[in-house]
Amino acid sequence: MAIVSEDPPQNGYDIKSADLSLLALVLKTADVQAVSSALQQQMAETPGFFDQDPVLVDVSALEPTAHAHLDLLGLLAVLREQHLVPLAIKGAQQALLAQAKALGLVDASDARIRRSAPIEPSLPVACTPAPTPAPEVPSLPTPPAAPIWGAMVIDKPLRSGQQVYAKGRDLIVLAMVNAGAEVIADGHIHVYGALRGKAIAGARGNAQAQIFALVMEPELISIAGVYRTSENALPAEVLGQAAQVSLQSGPDGDKLLISALKS
Repeated sequence: MAIVSEDPPQNGYDIKSADLSLLALVLKTADVQAVSSALQQQMAETPGFFDQDPVLVDVSALEPTAHAHLDLLGLLAVLREQHLVPLAIKGAQQALLAQAKALGLVDASDARIRRSAPIEPSLPVACTPAPTPAPEVPSLPTPPAAPIWGAMVIDKPLRSGQQVYAKGRDLIVLAMVNAGAEVIADGHIHVYGALRGKAIAGARGNAQAQIFALVMEPELISIAGVYRTSENALPAEVLGQAAQVSLQSGPDGDKLLISALKS
């Protein structure tokens, strides 16, 4: 009688390590209603921007006594109402951590979070060359290599109320961005015209992202969460000029560096 040997059964899965980018909600108050109001306002300004993004709730900055008063169940409901997906918690004391685990959150106390210091009232500006009688029109640098799916290119002016988001890539605008318009990118932003609206680069934490514009007159500029508004006017050396914005890290945190583009 022939004997047929069988191969051992194979598992229907593999277990491997994986990296997952999370948004961090760093709580500064245990007042869930205040957090809800602030989130509603932010989401109204950028609808759909954080759609179904995973979130880590960081309570490390709260006073120890505030942990006992935090309505975690209510906070999770608020996040889900804003189309966010709470997955983990950081810095929770024992009682709050036990509640969080019961609600399905993971203990991520060892997670590292980028923390940015507020920008200084006066930002460093790179020195510009001495003016000449007939200065050449500066040109924007060639966009850095984009991901394999390429940059998003907009070839029409953006009017007030319009918003463009280049998810996972760079954004190139070949016309002006009017006041009240908003351009957002996970990578760099290049505006081959006047930038008079809001420009948010490195929207999901890319600190290497930059903003370039032939005419820098923004209502707001932001890189990886560090921002500056028109209430803090740009220096004369760059206001209305061809300029670039980058993020500079230092011992006091991150701040925006705005410099003129040379001819």
